[in-house]
Amino acid sequence: QQQPMGNTCCSSEMEDKFGQQSKLELENLVDETSKELRSTFVSRHKKFDEFFLELLENTEKSLNEMFVRTYGKPYMQNSEVFQNLFAELKRYYTGGNVNLEEMLNDFWSRLLERMFTLLNSQYVITDDYLECISKYTDQLKPFGDVPRKLKAQVTRAFIAARTFVQGLSVGREVANRVSKVSSTPACIRALTKMMYCTYCQAMPSVKPCNNYCLNVMKGCLANQADLDPEWNQYIDAMLLVAQRLEGPFNIESVMEPIDVKISEAIMNMQDNSVQVSYRVFQGCGQPKPSGMGGRSTRGVSDVFNARFRPYSPEERPTTAAGTSLDRLVIDIKEKLKLFKKLWSNLPEDICQPHRVTAGNATDDDQCWNGHTKGRYFPEVMKDGLTNQVNNPEVGVDITRPDTFIRQQIMALRVMTNKLKNAYNGNDIYFQDSSDEGSGSGSGSGCTEACVTEFDFASTEAPVVGADRSGSGPVEDSAAATHPAPSAALLASLALSVLALHRLWR
Repeated sequence: QQQPMGNTCCSSEMEDKFGQQSKLELENLVDETSKELRSTFVSRHKKFDEFFLELLENTEKSLNEMFVRTYGKPYMQNSEVFQNLFAELKRYYTGGNVNLEEMLNDFWSRLLERMFTLLNSQYVITDDYLECISKYTDQLKPFGDVPRKLKAQVTRAFIAARTFVQGLSVGREVANRVSKVSSTPACIRALTKMMYCTYCQAMPSVKPCNNYCLNVMKGCLANQADLDPEWNQYIDAMLLVAQRLEGPFNIESVMEPIDVKISEAIMNMQDNSVQVSYRVFQGCGQPKPSGMGGRSTRGVSDVFNARFRPYSPEERPTTAAGTSLDRLVIDIKEKLKLFKKLWSNLPEDICQPHRVTAGNATDDDQCWNGHTKGRYFPEVMKDGLTNQVNNPEVGVDITRPDTFIRQQIMALRVMTNKLKNAYNGNDIYFQDSSDEGSGSGSGSGCTEACVTEFDFASTEAPVVGADRSGSGPVEDSAAATHPAPSAALLASLALSVLALHRLWR
């Protein structure tokens, strides 16, 4: 058998075998120590994703059943407006390029067109006429305050949900990639010396000294440790968005009562139909009679004749994916906190007595120090690539960071930025242009001074229009030039405002 050469400890053939074995062993050790992290990200991503998709499905089903029962034929003939709303929400959640605010505005515009046509069946309502109506939506507020409140709640909740699930996906991918270690020749040499030289020196039972192991691992896993600063920021950002999911941006508490809220908006429109039609006729002109001998607008408040009866709690469909959002969030928060500093802790996790080393005692002279059985004297290096410049065990080129790890750092950086935006209720690709304050929680952010849904009836209509971003000067001037409705009508409307306002609260 060939004798050892120079500072090697076994024959070349043995050394090659031990080298391959060492490489495999390091891969297995990193795989084992990061296993819980990876399996958690895989399982929780799946759970959250299933939950959100099932929640959407349940909500749509619930709305459909309730609206069929409550509104019957008028709903069924126009149900694609609602189907489209849910299809777009799902498309947004699954990563589609949907501007939530525009999409919701569009939903209310479509609903206004359909309802106006239904409530004015004695007229011919053309597409051009409907387009004119849509210009007045902001001033008329035919659905009351529901659209504004829902827009704020839905956009925040969906941004938070989508971004959080994307965050879990990115965490899963980064963890899977980083845990697959590519070892340098210098690292493999150091590992072989640490793990197998004792065999050649007839000391197979002597395990490496703890600090010796730490230096070898810090040299071999220097690039992984450099992931830690970005990884920790990413975990912090995930925890922030998780807080939002529990609190004001809880998609479950926004979506479950959405049928009741949309129905309330429909009731508002129904109750205001005379007033809305009156203002539309002023602004867009009187449409041609259809010659169908239909009833006048004043008599059609019973088009939707049933009053809405929401489910009682025990009738509610079972929660999505057999769990609740609160439970999922509590669980993931606990897990995420455990995974901070995971990558820089890999050397400590690997150099455990049950895995590699002889034990933690610093004065232990019964361990392998790389040369003989005895104490290991060199100091332990700090974490990361640049700190390995004087690593006594592994030759590390600190000028050449691992490009693969750098890519993962960039992926985390991008995701962290998205998460921080989601925490503030913003989507990077969609800036909220509504007049919502970001600190207003799940409510409307509305104070007593808020414009109520019937302010369009006052003589100061242009002022109302002026602070709405969507209304232009044409509508303002149109509103200003027409006289206000009679005082008696206004008085009765004012009473119904108060009633509805209390109902909403």
